[in-house]
Amino acid sequence: MAGQLYLCATPIGNLEDMTFRAVRILKEVDMIAAEDTRNSIKLLNHFEIKTKMTSYHEYNKVDKARYLVDKIQQGLNVALITDAGTPGISDPGEELVKQCHEAGITVTSIPGACAAVNALIISGRSTRRFAFEAFLPPDKKERREILKTLEDETRTMIIYEAPHRLVRTLNELYQLLGDRKLTICKELTKRHETVFLTTFSEALKYYEKEAPRGEYILVIEGKSFQELKEESQEGFLQYSIEEHMELYLSKGIEKKQAMKQVAKDRGITKREVYQALLGEKNS
Repeated sequence: MAGQLYLCATPIGNLEDMTFRAVRILKEVDMIAAEDTRNSIKLLNHFEIKTKMTSYHEYNKVDKARYLVDKIQQGLNVALITDAGTPGISDPGEELVKQCHEAGITVTSIPGACAAVNALIISGRSTRRFAFEAFLPPDKKERREILKTLEDETRTMIIYEAPHRLVRTLNELYQLLGDRKLTICKELTKRHETVFLTTFSEALKYYEKEAPRGEYILVIEGKSFQELKEESQEGFLQYSIEEHMELYLSKGIEKKQAMKQVAKDRGITKREVYQALLGEKNS
């Protein structure tokens, strides 16, 4: 019978966050696939885990995933761990998970720490709806396209950033989103954990004097629906009501429904639309 793939979350800083179940599974499986074996050996030694390890990282993820799938089909149980946190979140683990599902292999998760979720819940920002962007792409064109999609994002946004790129990213987001509220989290679960509720302008002033150090997570307030509505209305106001009506009529929408939509777009009543159209017709 085929084995299973276990996605085992590991601590993001504080070793006490390792779960009993994760330790047991890592001791019981036949093989551990680790993003960085040099880093993971310290964790395994701490918990006296002697299981054989193999490397699985961004640069070998496709071929190594095929190798691991083959081993699991032969009956081995394999655990996947990342450098810190939950595997499969912004790391090469998703490729292995995909290949396992394609091969009909059972995949299960051993839950634990996740930096994005930890940052979100202590950020003081809305947690009901959120968009996780991880690290923004280094390629300028791709980065620009991703940033553009965030301009009208109404969900809370979560972005990871390295210290040497933090100021640049804060500047880019400030130019795009305006002086939005955000929370900057650093060194989560560690002794010097920092949670900084601020705005883009305040943060940029702060980092003019304080050099960024450590790994950062930005939790950014989304655009309000009221802002979107006001911006949409401003855009439609460039048209006369008759021109606005024509936008919908030209799409085959019946007149009554078009009037209703124009009223909604402009934040006025349907009666006001009717009177305006009547006035334009008479004039």
